[in-house]
Amino acid sequence: MNMPSSLTYAEWPADVYLIGCGRKPPGLVHADASLENIGCKAFGLLGMSQLGLPVPPAFVLGTGYSRSDAMRQLATERKVWAPGLQQIELASDRRFGDTRAPLLLAVRSGAAVSMPGMLETLLNIGLCDATLSGLLRQTGNPRLVWDTYRRLVASYGEVVEGIAPQVFEAEYSMVAGAADEVEQLDFAQLRELTRRSLRAYAQAAGRPFPQDPEAQLAGAIQAVLASWDTQKARAYRHQYQIDENIGTAATVQGMVFGNGGGNSGAGVGFTRNPATGEPAIWVDFLFNAQGEDVVSGRRRVQGHTELARTMPRLWETLCEFGSRIERAFGDMQDFEFTVQDARLYLLQTRSGKRTPEAAVRIALDLLDEGIIEAATAQERTAGIDPAVLVRHRVAFGDGNSPEPLAHAASACSGVAAGEIALDETAARARQAAGASVILVRSDAQTSDLTAIQVASGLLTQRGARTSHAAVVARQLGKVCLIGCEALRVHESARAISLGETTLQEGDSLTLDGNDGSIYAGEFSVVAEPLTDLQARLARLRTGGTRAQSHD
Repeated sequence: MNMPSSLTYAEWPADVYLIGCGRKPPGLVHADASLENIGCKAFGLLGMSQLGLPVPPAFVLGTGYSRSDAMRQLATERKVWAPGLQQIELASDRRFGDTRAPLLLAVRSGAAVSMPGMLETLLNIGLCDATLSGLLRQTGNPRLVWDTYRRLVASYGEVVEGIAPQVFEAEYSMVAGAADEVEQLDFAQLRELTRRSLRAYAQAAGRPFPQDPEAQLAGAIQAVLASWDTQKARAYRHQYQIDENIGTAATVQGMVFGNGGGNSGAGVGFTRNPATGEPAIWVDFLFNAQGEDVVSGRRRVQGHTELARTMPRLWETLCEFGSRIERAFGDMQDFEFTVQDARLYLLQTRSGKRTPEAAVRIALDLLDEGIIEAATAQERTAGIDPAVLVRHRVAFGDGNSPEPLAHAASACSGVAAGEIALDETAARARQAAGASVILVRSDAQTSDLTAIQVASGLLTQRGARTSHAAVVARQLGKVCLIGCEALRVHESARAISLGETTLQEGDSLTLDGNDGSIYAGEFSVVAEPLTDLQARLARLRTGGTRAQSHD
């Protein structure tokens, strides 16, 4: 394989930054690699790289490239991204588009302000008919190769071409029925699924899937930058009063593969509990999967217990890394990682979204641990009314609690009760009529943002506590129960079933986010003040430099 030989560039492209690529071209200094210029995702990646943590090599197209159609078009031109790509090739000893040892790429968005799930990501860029055999030669894993290819075809079709996900879901059903893609499909089925997906892509898009890796990369960069202006991204910015002009960066990074079998997987973690602030690492993980499987809300995932049991040393390393990045960034972190053949890679970190209770507890604990100063703790808690520091619980009138219909993983504590609504239209109509609403969905997806805003709680059949939709719900303070195995949503009948019980849209549910219980009907809610936390906050606001708990 012929690797690029020159490390010297007379003119490095403006606003293009390197991360984890080793020695930079002479004279290249990234002194201006600020949060505003490269976005929070790349900024966190840069910080982890500087800590010596395992980060796949990357280059970043700065936020300026997303601020106009002309700049987005410029970002797709080879002269802009080729120098950065060459550095990834040198760092990884692989060549993009090479037929024997191909480099595959991830293209990720990232604004200066975190917008979970609102902007686009594309993985596996560079895989095509010509590079397929090279990836097979590299990995010796035909299942991984065909799984990776079919993922690329579907995601590229959805994000770049705007093809409806149902087009590819229909092909999946034809090949696999209800079989689980991670556990039950072999390479022959995945190969057939890929071929069917390629035909479906061509029919829906009016042109074949691009077989030129460079054309794929240009299309991915353009789509990721353009995702700044999608409807859901605009709605999120309006909700949180985020400046429309800050733009998003595009991070182009060497791929690592979590879909390589039982010693591989993808996960998302918080260095502390984002619902309560308790100082314990909080991880969702899915074996034999890629990162989008965890955060998309379409899959049911495991907590950290199975990962810790099967890979105890890796789990200890992950906990150590979590502690290091939290101390380095001075805040609770939301981080993503991939395990490839039992080797750990960190893919991003950012300050995690949290409830008001968690915000106060985390700030006070970080102060007590000497990680932040009192002024920082005061700033982070300044807008929080002590009256909201309460724990809600279900109050059963006769003192005897009924048997729950089902249980689910809790992404946000508290209690919510209201009428079942199966979509945004129903949720808005009932909320406008004065009813409290429980949004019930098969998947937890960020496209449900506006429906989540009007609901009191969210219940889903699939998804993870760390999925983007759960993160958004938690930030909004909505009770959120995720991954209820007993739940089935019957949209055509406008009904749901929880085990043996069938409920119609409009019937009432109560969600207990404290223990994950789901009850038929509506029950009263009791608010119990978190007196210790309130007292610690009061001491901070009266000038205390420490706010130790007296539990």
